[in-house]
Amino acid sequence: MSSDRQLFDEMPKPTSTPMPVDLSKYSKRVLLKTILDRADGGLGLIDQRVVVGGWVKSSREVRKDSPPAAQAPVGSDAKQAAGGKDVKCVEVFQSRIPFLRTIIKVFGGNTAHTKEKLESILPKVAAPAISILQISDGSSISSLQIIVDSSIAPPSQLMPTGTCILAEGVLQKPSLQGKHALELKAERLLHVGIVDQDNYPLSKKGLPLARLRDCAHFRPRTTTVKTRSSLSAYYSFSEIIGWVRNGWVIARNGFGSRGYLLLLDVASVMKIRNGLNQASHNFFQNHGFIHVEVPIITATNTGGLPGIFQVSTSRFSAKEHKKEEPVSMDDTKHIDLETIKLSIAEKSKKVEELKRSDSNKEALAAAVQDLHKTSLLAAELEARSKSKSRSKSKTENVKEDDGFFSNQAFLTTSGSLHLESCASALGNVYAFGPRFQADKSESKKYLAEKWMIETEIAFSELEDAMNCAEDFLKFVSSWVSENCYENLYFLSKRVDKTILDRLNSLASTVFEKITYTTAVEVLSKVTDKTFETKIQWGVALTEEHESYLVDEFYKKPIIIYDHPKELKPFNVRLNDDGKTVAAFDVIIPKVGALIRGSQKEERLDHLSKRIKELGLRKDQYEWYLDLRKQGTVKHSGFNVMFDVMVLFATGLNDVRDAVPFPRHHGKIHN
Repeated sequence: MSSDRQLFDEMPKPTSTPMPVDLSKYSKRVLLKTILDRADGGLGLIDQRVVVGGWVKSSREVRKDSPPAAQAPVGSDAKQAAGGKDVKCVEVFQSRIPFLRTIIKVFGGNTAHTKEKLESILPKVAAPAISILQISDGSSISSLQIIVDSSIAPPSQLMPTGTCILAEGVLQKPSLQGKHALELKAERLLHVGIVDQDNYPLSKKGLPLARLRDCAHFRPRTTTVKTRSSLSAYYSFSEIIGWVRNGWVIARNGFGSRGYLLLLDVASVMKIRNGLNQASHNFFQNHGFIHVEVPIITATNTGGLPGIFQVSTSRFSAKEHKKEEPVSMDDTKHIDLETIKLSIAEKSKKVEELKRSDSNKEALAAAVQDLHKTSLLAAELEARSKSKSRSKSKTENVKEDDGFFSNQAFLTTSGSLHLESCASALGNVYAFGPRFQADKSESKKYLAEKWMIETEIAFSELEDAMNCAEDFLKFVSSWVSENCYENLYFLSKRVDKTILDRLNSLASTVFEKITYTTAVEVLSKVTDKTFETKIQWGVALTEEHESYLVDEFYKKPIIIYDHPKELKPFNVRLNDDGKTVAAFDVIIPKVGALIRGSQKEERLDHLSKRIKELGLRKDQYEWYLDLRKQGTVKHSGFNVMFDVMVLFATGLNDVRDAVPFPRHHGKIHN
């Protein structure tokens, strides 16, 4: 026993000194995750003085209990009691209010009316209060509770949702009962970024998702996406209303059986997007790929497809961009301006004659009105003529300014052609960046500006690219599950409870590989379901077809390869059957097609023939054909639709909610 006692005495004892917390290297504040994401929830930091910053997610005000007022002396006695200091008139009035009310009561009269008059002339002093703020700085899912006394800053200034504060204070146990393990008692505010509640969109309780996309610059501050029916499986209606009051973003569409309630947590989505980005780079760097940048502006229609954005160097002033004023009369296009001017001159003479004569006032008024209408018509015709002249000038300016480049320029739809050039020297390469497609599709998976990961592997064939694509998805799913677990778990409770299971399944399942022909045969035998697009060989598989194959028939990720040549780009290698090409699509649950890849055509004669068949301009592809003339090599690669991968990992349904600033047909806000 003595030895045990001796060992116990020699053991280091916990000290009352709190463990230090690290400052953010570049902002001289403590990130909230270093406080809230600790194993002890931050309790080991009690009594530490820190500086934290963030944005108010929710708030409430608590009034302090006013202490009983002592009978204050008046006049010279009051001054003496205050230590010789002058007592303000307000304090005197406040101290004598009970006495005045007693006098009023004794002498009678309309006490209520007199009381109102009396209180209206007395200065109103705000009762002492404290602001209880929940703030987030984006580093943690959790928020920190901050207590700010009204003597430091008025609650009305701090409480609006979105207010930015930088506060210095001491971490302590919560002063009020609640779910928080600790709070910060603010001793001073170093910065307050106030919010204009009338114009700040996120302060409104009801906010449709479409409106939220319109103010994309504030969207990262919002807190998840859920249908009402799914929410009810986890939470009671009172809990949901509690979220609403605490600053969640809502979209409502009725409250009947078909109504729904949506909440969107863009911060968690962006963190998972960042994790997918990092995981993707890790995979390629770990496998010897070299990251290269490909041009966004190009002279080549890289996909050989319609619907591309042309780059113009024209510069117009704001006035030139103004829309023409609407024409008020439809029958003016056949009227000559000179004829109208002659008519105005004649009508002016008639008015002058009527003024000189003693004609009745009605005739004069009618003549003046007629002259006024004709003058308006002339002004309208003249404005239209000038507008046409400006439009003609704009066209001429376009032709002149487009000489910035030696030929037409486009926003790239794909960087794969340029990657092939790099693969010819560097071996395995990949690129990551925006790609552009002028597609007016209303699909929830496509944007005008989309982010793509593109790869090219030298000395490889179709099978190699398919294996690489499968390995890539498994690695990324596993990496994100491990390194973004908190955000995934957060979304799984509020968006899609199958997120984690789906990622883990993708990471561990062997993909099924089938030909396009096999896929058509399977779909043709379906009798219990009617597809909107009738399936037959040569028809592109729709999202509906892909969903059936992956979700209902194979019930696992699939890779469909050897597609009809008419359905794929011009540079995909032609198979020996002359009908299909060495291309593949990776189809996964929830989102459908996520990766598209192919083996490229390395044979010069086949590639030249394909360019001619599709009617493409050969001069645009001379540099590309040179790769086949000079040291050609078999090579293959694939493209990952990164935005769609975010949908898969987060459980979202619309790619516009998975991108910080979406650009799509009919919408561009900033």
